[in-house]
Amino acid sequence: MLASCAPVNNITKDKNDKTDKVDIVASNEILDESNTGQESVKLEEKKLEKKPSFVIPDESLQNNITIILSKKDRPEIVNQFINIIELAVYQKKIQNISFSIKIYENKNELNEFLTNQNLAGKIFIGPLNSSDSELLQSFCSEGAVFFSFSPTTTLAKNCVFLINFFPENELKTIFNFFPNNSKVAFLYPENEYGFGINSIIDNVADQSNSIIVNRASYNKDLTNAPEAIKELGKYELRKYELNRQKQILANKKDKESKRRLIKLEKFQTTKDFDFTHIIIADYGLRLLQVAPLLPYYDIDPNVVRFVGTGAWDDEVFYDEPSLSGSIYPGIVFNKRQQLNDDYQNLYEERLLRISTLPYDLVGLLDYLIINDYTTSNLYETLKKNNIRFSGVDGNFYFLNNRIERDLQVLQIKNGKASVILKQEWF
Repeated sequence: MLASCAPVNNITKDKNDKTDKVDIVASNEILDESNTGQESVKLEEKKLEKKPSFVIPDESLQNNITIILSKKDRPEIVNQFINIIELAVYQKKIQNISFSIKIYENKNELNEFLTNQNLAGKIFIGPLNSSDSELLQSFCSEGAVFFSFSPTTTLAKNCVFLINFFPENELKTIFNFFPNNSKVAFLYPENEYGFGINSIIDNVADQSNSIIVNRASYNKDLTNAPEAIKELGKYELRKYELNRQKQILANKKDKESKRRLIKLEKFQTTKDFDFTHIIIADYGLRLLQVAPLLPYYDIDPNVVRFVGTGAWDDEVFYDEPSLSGSIYPGIVFNKRQQLNDDYQNLYEERLLRISTLPYDLVGLLDYLIINDYTTSNLYETLKKNNIRFSGVDGNFYFLNNRIERDLQVLQIKNGKASVILKQEWF
């Protein structure tokens, strides 16, 4: 049971679970589907299925919350989630909630465990993956409530609420920021993250006053990244056009033609782009490798605006010269600076970006339980998207059973990211 007297590892496991606590593994990356060791799940937005008939039970919320984790989950994520929940209990001085951990072997074991629980008003944190989260719906009618970290939005219904960073929320923030009639190019990696954003970006763009005019993708290992960037920016065509203009001027003998020729000799291509903005849907080491290739192949950040996703919300990208002046959706880092510092001091490892999610979730659950919410009260409150909850990741609410955040647009400049207004950027 978590005690609120000190931030130590004293969360209890389920009495029937013999699994030892997972060793801590340091990580500097956001959760990456390529390292999960389990079946990957696309982030693609699918048409919502027709909801089955569901009678909302009216049960008092239990104050003993169970964290359900798979042995297949990444150890560094598991440990950070446990640690950050401990820290949340300590810092928020929570005294009315106890936590236990159930680490299960497979989906069958999870199903058996849930079947044997008293589910009336029972709250569960997890699972972390989409595959195991698929079975949760069958327990809704028994009064259980699940806060899963699955990125698969179609699982968000009935008693299953999703906690994650959803790209659609981020894209809407960016497209609402663009000026009317902006022409957007889209560059993305051929992985689950890139494919997922590619599957929803057209729908977001269609609901805005901007259009997507071009897109290109590259392999996860970046072997074809130069070719993809050259194709996106029509590098060869613009190079041909510049050489054509140079040849015309070279055949002229007047002073103005000679002056213009000297000026053109400084450039590799013309600056006639089909797009005004380029969204780069990548992160981590790949982003630091891809970003410099854009100006190298003459996609000038002074002419074309570079735009990122919420995955750029990490100070590791702030010192990359090619990203200077770029924008992305997020919140100012100082809102979670103290949490990052506290976590690193206590656990001697860097706080992963995704690990802020359970911290805010603990605060929400404490609010619900301390105010004697029933399951029906919980459903009613979380379905009112005009209600905001304050968190370390900014104000958040729930829309269609998944968490959304009130995001700002930040600009990278001088080694930091600051909120920028539309009129300051354009």
